[in-house]
Amino acid sequence: MKRLLSFLICFIVLLFWSSCRKDFEFSPSTGNLEFAKDTVYLDTVFTNIGSSTYNLKVYNRSDEDIVIPTIQLENGVNSFYRMNVDGTTGLEGAQEGKFFENIELLANDSLFIFIETTIDISTLSTLENQFLYTDKILFDSGNNQQDVDLVTLVKDAVFIYANRDEDTGIIETLTFDVDGDGTPDETTLQGRYLENDELTFTNEKPYVIYGYAGVGAGQTLTMEPGARVHFHADSGIIVTEGGTLNINGELSTDQDALENEVILEGDRLEPLFEDVPGQWGTIWLFDGSENNTINYATIKNATIGVLSEFGQNDANDKLSISNSQIYNSSAFGLLGRATSITAENLVINNSGQSSFAGTLGGKYNFTHCTIANYWNSSFRQYPSLLLNDYTVGENNTVFTNTTQAEFTNCIIYGNDNPELLLENEGDDFTFKFTNCLIRFNNSNLEGTGNYVFSDATRYEGIIRNVDPDFEDPFENLMRISEDSGANGLADSTFSTFADILGTSRSADSDSGAYESVILEDND
Repeated sequence: MKRLLSFLICFIVLLFWSSCRKDFEFSPSTGNLEFAKDTVYLDTVFTNIGSSTYNLKVYNRSDEDIVIPTIQLENGVNSFYRMNVDGTTGLEGAQEGKFFENIELLANDSLFIFIETTIDISTLSTLENQFLYTDKILFDSGNNQQDVDLVTLVKDAVFIYANRDEDTGIIETLTFDVDGDGTPDETTLQGRYLENDELTFTNEKPYVIYGYAGVGAGQTLTMEPGARVHFHADSGIIVTEGGTLNINGELSTDQDALENEVILEGDRLEPLFEDVPGQWGTIWLFDGSENNTINYATIKNATIGVLSEFGQNDANDKLSISNSQIYNSSAFGLLGRATSITAENLVINNSGQSSFAGTLGGKYNFTHCTIANYWNSSFRQYPSLLLNDYTVGENNTVFTNTTQAEFTNCIIYGNDNPELLLENEGDDFTFKFTNCLIRFNNSNLEGTGNYVFSDATRYEGIIRNVDPDFEDPFENLMRISEDSGANGLADSTFSTFADILGTSRSADSDSGAYESVILEDND
């Protein structure tokens, strides 16, 4: 009985208290809303590709609960923007995401508006390849109306994507000789071969690739200076037997704009994705591709920047890469498997595993290269530079292959120690490091096996564990200062070409891809 009486008293008090409250009496908005920003920039998007979701916070600073009669887009149902107001999509039908009525906002409280866009540039009046699209979010009307601007830069692009079967919905996959038996194999790799009229990438419009763009027998894909190539997730380029890739960038006068370099990266243009590793697959130089060249290219945010497979005994190197940068690869920057690579003025940094790995043997010749790894996004298993001559089969059988590797006037460094791993199972494992700056400080390994640094047939003129003094390696700024351990280290016999920025090398040249400069932080 007492318990029932207590319950009735509490109920009556609660009922009386709630009937006296005016918290649920909402007054019309008087145009005194405040906003976290007066303009929402949705950054840059490609035509017909959805943007990220952006937000706007709206504040009621008054002591009264208010109702906002309407929140709408100025362009109405024709707007390319769409909104979500505190978890609701507004009216149904054509006005969904465009028009909202009677939005309640408590005193001294706030609400979130989430904004996205997908824009078809072909419907806009423009003669250019990009267009600044704008709209407004309108709050209320008449004298109480307030607004917030919406701004998006839309870029036109050339889209390359695999075909989809209209009946089954199955996406086209590539067919090529995977196992080397001379017979084409069906694969699960989504993509298609490029048509003949698609084999030259110019700087007129960016290219956006979905799936893998294949370069087949007798085809050469050429990328001209200033070309911009963007890859969707799990996409890339694959050059199969008899195909060739030529990336023909040129030195840029503006090292921020890189107007003449060929840039290959993901298709998310928002600043948030600018340096996110693993956004796309790889540039895959498959077995049988030939005479591939990369010059003045920036390859960033891939899973593997470049994967070169087999061809170590070909008459010409499988890949020649020069004056190029590979950054932010979630696995490897440059991965070779029983292949042949010549590299000059190559900079590789920030890789989830190794920046350069030459595995299953191969033939490698690197001159004036900076092979660094300052990865700090997760634990990495391997050093900046890895060489081995084997692979482990299904039955743990080790297959050996020939390795010939020369690294001359290079920097091999990073934020781990050691940054060099040389593993061999066979006897034909030949390498030499000449006038290189190397991070290796491991008393257990030093003086044993492949790490006898006094052996002049393998190590000549090297310096170990002296700071290269990079400008900011965590931000991929890899120039070196005059205080660098690589300053004046190079063997000038091999310094026959300018550095990656076009600076002439003197008789007292520096190891790595850059000649040293006076950096602001080192004055």
